Amino acid sequence: MFPLKDDIPNRSFPFITMSIIILNLVIFIYQLSLRGKVGGLIHSLGVIPYEITHHIDIYPTISIPIILTLFTAMFIHGGFLHFLGNMLYLWIFGDNVENSMGHLRFLAFYLICGLIAFYTQIYLHPDSKIPIIGASGAISGVLGAYLLLFPYARISTVIILGIIIKIVKIPAMIFLGFWIFIQFLYSASSSAGLGVGIAWFSHIGGFIAGFMLVLLFKKSHVKFGFLKR
Repeated sequence: MFPLKDDIPNRSFPFITMSIIILNLVIFIYQLSLRGKVGGLIHSLGVIPYEITHHIDIYPTISIPIILTLFTAMFIHGGFLHFLGNMLYLWIFGDNVENSMGHLRFLAFYLICGLIAFYTQIYLHPDSKIPIIGASGAISGVLGAYLLLFPYARISTVIILGIIIKIVKIPAMIFLGFWIFIQFLYSASSSAGLGVGIAWFSHIGGFIAGFMLVLLFKKSHVKFGFLKR
């Protein structure tokens, strides 16, 4: 399933969502310019659990504190599909969550969800030397918040069944419920939680964080979608 858009109109311009997307785009273009050297960037600025838990900067070393890789890693992607998928989800779901929280609260919420997502993976695999990169964990937090705020929103979704391609509108609670189910399914089937190079546990940690933290970050007058019916 590939989401295209939701049916919740924006009440204000999503400055933070757009800024995050633009920053990710600029960094991704820079990654493309590195060509064969991008691996060094990923190993330098990605989150390596072993470095965080052992407080050791393994080769290639960096000139910034290791702890800051928890932030730099949120803006590095492993390829075009990784980048495009993350930005698509952020564009569709981030603007309405930002509107429900306000710009600065949303920025704090996004970064905190990203940190919790990384630490979930680190906690479960503290000795891993595989870099964790991408905005997926932080965006998973946005999805968790969206589920509570707009469960009845309709998501225009592309569904591919063999040679049949259809666009259908799916309630957000169904779409996101299926999404988080897939994350649990793949994490359970992967002994390291890194099947096909994806940090599934990071997605789960970010989603749960967003689901729980939305109560603290949403504007006081904003009601959860379940309470509106």
